[in-house]
Amino acid sequence: MIRINLLGQIRPKAARRPVDTGAALPVVFIGAGLVLGALVLGFFYYTWSNQLNKENAEIKKLQTQKTDLEQTKLQVEAFEKQKVVLQQRVSTIEQLQRDRTGGQELLDMVANTVSRTENLWLTEMTRHGNTLSLQGSSASVNSVANFITALSAPATSRRSKSRKRNRTTRVEYRPLHSIFQQR
Repeated sequence: MIRINLLGQIRPKAARRPVDTGAALPVVFIGAGLVLGALVLGFFYYTWSNQLNKENAEIKKLQTQKTDLEQTKLQVEAFEKQKVVLQQRVSTIEQLQRDRTGGQELLDMVANTVSRTENLWLTEMTRHGNTLSLQGSSASVNSVANFITALSAPATSRRSKSRKRNRTTRVEYRPLHSIFQQR
């Protein structure tokens, strides 16, 4: 319904009763505390979740790096095995090279000994293991004796200088038994 003021006076407004804030104040503080607590918990949650994400990313990165390093380790082990095989091959080849020179030294020694012995000719030379058989002819028994003495003489060295290149060449004569010794 509509109210009409017939008196023409302004009606005084009713005074408000004061609200008792004593009972509402603890509720406000509890509410503010809950909001503040929620904000603090939200901040910690956000911070910890970011830290957890960073740590998980670091773990994934380290796992990837670990698998790469394991593959590299396997490659290194394979290369080391290959290196051992190749070193064995090289040492075998070097051993064969060292053992191969005995025949040339033997022929040089026999040729030098025969050329220094007068009236001695070799017609056949055969090698069976560590045994060397020589056949030939001589004008005298003394030539054969000199040849045998020259073969069994201790190793001597002789140096000769080349005038063109100024190099020193070492020539070694070894007794026959030292050439055939196992190395």
